[in-house]
Amino acid sequence: MDSKYKTGLTNGYSPQKSGPSQDDGHLPKKFRSDDSTHSKGYSSVSISKHRRSLPVFAVKSRLLEEINNHSTLIIIGETGSGKTTQIPQYIHDARLEKSGAIAITQPRRVAAITVALRVATEMGSPIGHGVGYAVRFEDVTSPETKLKYLTDGMLLREALIDNLLMSYNVIILDEAHERTIHTDVLFGIVKQAQSIRRAKNFKPLKVILMSATMDVDHFSSYFDDAPVVYLQGRQFPVNIMQALKSHEDYNFAILVTVFQIHREAPPNEDILVFLTGQEEIEAMVYSARLVAKDLMKSGPQLRVLPLYAALAQFQQLEVLRPGLPCSRKLILSTNIAETSITIPGVKYVIDSGMVKLRTHNPTTGMDSLKVQRISKAQAWQRAGRAGREGPGTCYRMYTDEEYNNMAEMTVPEIQRCNLSGVVLQLLAMGVNALSFDFMDRPPVESIMEAMKKLSYLSAIISINRPELTPLGHQMAAFPLDPHYSRVILAARDMGCVEEVVTLVAVLSGENLRVTVSKRREDAASAHQKFASPTGDHITNLNIFRAYNSASMKKQFCFDNFLNNRNLEYAAGVRSQLLDLCRHSNIPISSCGQDRDCIRKCLIAGLFGNLAQLQREGHYLTVGSNQVVAIHPSSVLFRSKPPLVIYGEVVQTGRCYMRQVSSIDPEWVNHIAPPDFQRKINACLNASM
Repeated sequence: MDSKYKTGLTNGYSPQKSGPSQDDGHLPKKFRSDDSTHSKGYSSVSISKHRRSLPVFAVKSRLLEEINNHSTLIIIGETGSGKTTQIPQYIHDARLEKSGAIAITQPRRVAAITVALRVATEMGSPIGHGVGYAVRFEDVTSPETKLKYLTDGMLLREALIDNLLMSYNVIILDEAHERTIHTDVLFGIVKQAQSIRRAKNFKPLKVILMSATMDVDHFSSYFDDAPVVYLQGRQFPVNIMQALKSHEDYNFAILVTVFQIHREAPPNEDILVFLTGQEEIEAMVYSARLVAKDLMKSGPQLRVLPLYAALAQFQQLEVLRPGLPCSRKLILSTNIAETSITIPGVKYVIDSGMVKLRTHNPTTGMDSLKVQRISKAQAWQRAGRAGREGPGTCYRMYTDEEYNNMAEMTVPEIQRCNLSGVVLQLLAMGVNALSFDFMDRPPVESIMEAMKKLSYLSAIISINRPELTPLGHQMAAFPLDPHYSRVILAARDMGCVEEVVTLVAVLSGENLRVTVSKRREDAASAHQKFASPTGDHITNLNIFRAYNSASMKKQFCFDNFLNNRNLEYAAGVRSQLLDLCRHSNIPISSCGQDRDCIRKCLIAGLFGNLAQLQREGHYLTVGSNQVVAIHPSSVLFRSKPPLVIYGEVVQTGRCYMRQVSSIDPEWVNHIAPPDFQRKINACLNASM
């Protein structure tokens, strides 16, 4: 970037030194390939030439030797070095997997799909044959698949059927540092499978952990002092521009920075912005496109592209394609772009410094989806995205002081989330979570709280005897939070499976409704057509049914201020859930116009998410006595039902309930577990 441009931004930013290289003296310097170039993504360069240009190619022979000599190996390599796409192919070409297959896990479905498509192209194999992928609600594999890219959650589900994972001779746990809740459980599962297979003289299991950065000593110690090798690529320098003062509205500051760059930087130098979630991204997509339209007469074309997990696959792939001549891509992404995928063309990174994390409080039993500061490790991961193909610049929307106050590493998800699903899956494999070999053990109170919830759900015999009941085994068959699995099984008994499956599918994605700032009244009027006086759950069901019956779905969504992407996603999830119901011999029944039974089913699974109206006008959660309010986006926002059930609590200054429906207290006495009936009745009597 020229000096004129740098000077133009120094009023708002303070230049800092580039972040520490991965080669900082703390990692083994075993493999080096300083003269190689990084991946250019889907470029016009021949596939063969591109593969040879990757840093990993220069050390292929030595790397295979290390993999062959060790049952467990940790590989540290920068994103873009080729480790995710090339190492599985090297192993396959050397036939190290022998008669089995190679599983390569990814923490996110976007990465699993896009990397599988890329590797299939490189191998000249139709996707689903030699190379395939499996993500939640989508399995594109066949008996011929030898390289299988899948989310860590999908491999964990395979372990429910075969805890020794005998289909695989090699398992690669990629992006291991992200420490999702499923990844942490997988660490223990594959370690145990490897040990048992060795002891019983079964075919050996080779385990490879890969990451751009991690606490190598901690990982190596957990995996029985596994050797660590370092694959060095070229990390181009990144100029860090730190904010000189705190931003009250970082979204506005980001928008200003984007168009400063756009006005002065050469074309085809793309911008990557890190935001917290879909709603924030789509709001900025709208704003950026409006501003870009005014600037169309001068400068390069600006293509504004969102990137988040719920986005349709073809739109995710659009982000990864090279930009058009004399244009610029502006990619607005969640933390999905930190490490999981390499986006070609990115020269500038703008880091909001924020991330949306779900945390669980075992004392109150409440989940909170909260926007909070990232860790220092995440800050450097984000900054590094600007230096993959050449020197770049990262603009941080936070000051040096704010950076210094950040935590060094992000707390592993296993230590801050609701463990009901994990405990259920472990029990389905015959493993008690209290004795499971976690890398970082979650608090005992979190495990006990999860068992308590599973006991209330009738999934286990008792807390003192944590064995799955027949109902618990049925719940474990669904790739859902146990509470929603229980809701579906309740629908079987109440004759409303089709409606409840549809509702659960809708709840698995993001918000269906869109509000355009300049047309709020029009949007509210359109949404009112679907509103149910009983609350958001039936309203969402009304929206989906109207969408599903529309012949021109995109136009229907446009006319009614609805999110077509999220409705498409819900339709796909619904189809898969209905197939799972058929596979589990659950008849697809319908309740017709009797919508009360749908809300009764919600009580069967979400009885812990009840809140009661108090004389003072606020709500208290039943049992934990937490003050909460109905979210402004809810159809019940301006009404005050005496008792409500909610999907989640979001903390943004105050605690808001989202996905709220009114509940008849009498239903609770017939459906909720006896202990909860007593709690609810005590709360009701106290407020009268």
